[in-house]
Amino acid sequence: MTYQVDLTNCDREPIHIPGKIQSHGFLIAVNSKSYNISYVSKNVEAFTGLEATGLLGKNIADFEQQLEISGDIASLQQLLNLAKVTKTSDTINPLAIDVKGTSYNLIISHSVNDLVLEFEPTESDLGYDIQKIIGRSVSEILSGKNLNILLQNAAFEIKKIINYDRVMIYKFNEDGHGEVTAEVKNDNLEPFLGLHYPASDIPKQARELYKINLTRIIADVNSESSAIITYQDQATPLDLTHSGLRAVSPIHIQYLKNMGVESSFSISLIAHGELWGLVACHNYSPRFIDYKSRDASKLIGHILSSALEYRQDEEDNAKLHELTEAANAIADYIKKDSDFTFALTRNKITLKDVTTASGVALIYDGDINTIGQTPTTDQIAEIADWLKTNMVDTVYSTHRFPAIFTAAQQYSDVASGILACSLSKELGEMIIWFKPEQVTSINWAGNPEKPVEETADGMLQLSPRKSFESWTEIVKFTSEKWKTDEITAVLKVREDIIYAINRKANEIRILNERLQLAYDELDTFSYTISHDLRTPLSSIKSYSELLLATNKSLDDSAKKMLDRIIKGTDKMHMLIKEILHYSRVGRAEIELLPINMGLLLKEIKREVLSALNPENIEFTIGETPSINGDSVMITQVFTNLINNAVKYSSKSNPSKVSVQGETRNNEVVYSVSDNGVGIDVNYYNRVFELFKRMDNALEFEGTGVGLAIVKRIVEKHNARIWFESKLGIGTVFYISFKIS
Repeated sequence: MTYQVDLTNCDREPIHIPGKIQSHGFLIAVNSKSYNISYVSKNVEAFTGLEATGLLGKNIADFEQQLEISGDIASLQQLLNLAKVTKTSDTINPLAIDVKGTSYNLIISHSVNDLVLEFEPTESDLGYDIQKIIGRSVSEILSGKNLNILLQNAAFEIKKIINYDRVMIYKFNEDGHGEVTAEVKNDNLEPFLGLHYPASDIPKQARELYKINLTRIIADVNSESSAIITYQDQATPLDLTHSGLRAVSPIHIQYLKNMGVESSFSISLIAHGELWGLVACHNYSPRFIDYKSRDASKLIGHILSSALEYRQDEEDNAKLHELTEAANAIADYIKKDSDFTFALTRNKITLKDVTTASGVALIYDGDINTIGQTPTTDQIAEIADWLKTNMVDTVYSTHRFPAIFTAAQQYSDVASGILACSLSKELGEMIIWFKPEQVTSINWAGNPEKPVEETADGMLQLSPRKSFESWTEIVKFTSEKWKTDEITAVLKVREDIIYAINRKANEIRILNERLQLAYDELDTFSYTISHDLRTPLSSIKSYSELLLATNKSLDDSAKKMLDRIIKGTDKMHMLIKEILHYSRVGRAEIELLPINMGLLLKEIKREVLSALNPENIEFTIGETPSINGDSVMITQVFTNLINNAVKYSSKSNPSKVSVQGETRNNEVVYSVSDNGVGIDVNYYNRVFELFKRMDNALEFEGTGVGLAIVKRIVEKHNARIWFESKLGIGTVFYISFKIS
């Protein structure tokens, strides 16, 4: 039976029923019930002298007698009985027999309604027994510490074992096309390492057979295949799925000839039950490997498959761990820092590290912040607008974005793949990760579009490639695919951010309520100060001045007393004025002027140490870059922080306090650190609240107002304050001032 391959059925070419076998051996098939011969290869006569058609219908016992089979084996009928009761014949194959004085390996396999007997030569072009040297080679293969080294070791050792001219490790990608990932070759051959091959080179049905037959030998591409004959009324071709002699598709034979290859051998590599790739071996002259050597090579394939599966899983797990650790670090940052933009984009680990993306954009609070390689801000805004309309779920991903959003074709080099997660659909807040075009060019071993020829009857028939010169196919608008682990990490980060945003919103609501209450109380207090205190003070001053001016009988002591009363009331008026001025600082505008921080910090240090008089302290002031601010308010901020640092570290021996300034990009960041009692993590979100004090701070004097005032002043300066602390180790407060 012949089967014509055309453009409509290439992937359905019935390569398991070619109707032929390779000519280096011969085949008979017997009915599994009667043991009468139902199929026979025509070349049986060349090997045995028996005419093929004359064998059809004969019983296997008659055939055995005609072949003059000898050897230390049971009869063929007994062997077939044994093969019938087993699902596989691997336990009995191969059987060494003599046919009319010539040694053969007999290999028995199952077909649909038949048992297939294949007779192969025992002589091998290897000239030695692979099984005796396989142990050392496997040890060398497994010494590879990562997947790439493992595969290269495998190619090197397999070439040493079977001595083919070229040995390649060929890996299948998700879309079915393959890539040569490791190669060892003779020096005179051009390299194939890194070349890609289209999926049509090894179509689906061929890949399925590679999962069943773990080794495949093509001994000589130039030899003529031998047809398999059967009864004239027998329309069903013999299924050679499990056959080692099965003939090769003429398309593939021509394919190898075009490459100059005269013999090939392959070992299947299986990972997680699927065909991961092949060990593809090419020889530029005919070469035959006997069944035992092929079986030993199959063992190498099993071991290598297990090893590469383990190494691949190990590398995948390491990458997953890396992404998970990055997501956990992000979660820690947003717990400590209320400025989400800073927490997500300005630390050692950023949003970019949550995936394998080359860039990321954070669209939050009206701003677009980017890290790594990304489109421009305007382009990102366009993408965000598109996502608002087209993003149905909270997470969206594609590795072909320019094909979906054509405007992205102009920046496909940085954004052929996007992974986006929504933070707030109403506000249009989101995070977008970007991947560039995966490969600018792929080197194919020949044109992946197989040329076609028109047959005499007008059909378009597939023809093998005529040339294998490496050419370049430009791959447009695709990126590396997003992995499940990346999407999982993004979902975790999104959950943490949403939780933090909701927590912050709730805190802001509570703080606004408290602030309004504080403003109301402050207005009442201001009224009291203004009227209830100023009026009697004015009266006291007026009466004192009147007495001093009109009473001539006062002695010098009385005059001095009245003069002190007048000066005291003036001072009280000034203090009241300053208190009222400060009470309105949250609502008043401030004037930012340059502040010499070196002088200011030295003065604060002197005053704090004089007031607290610590016994054993190491107080250091590092770099002091200038900032712009209200000098009175900034003095109060640093006085409060330094006072706390000295106070809460007073029980340490020695007490260590350090103040350090540093210029970072467009910011000046000051830190005030101590080795004191530290802050319990349970109080992190209450540190800057009014009248809140930690349990471990109750033995120290304080009102619980200082840090709330500090935060208020810092925010008034459009600056940021945050802290890091460990209980019993110490605390560091950071203040970041923008450089205007």
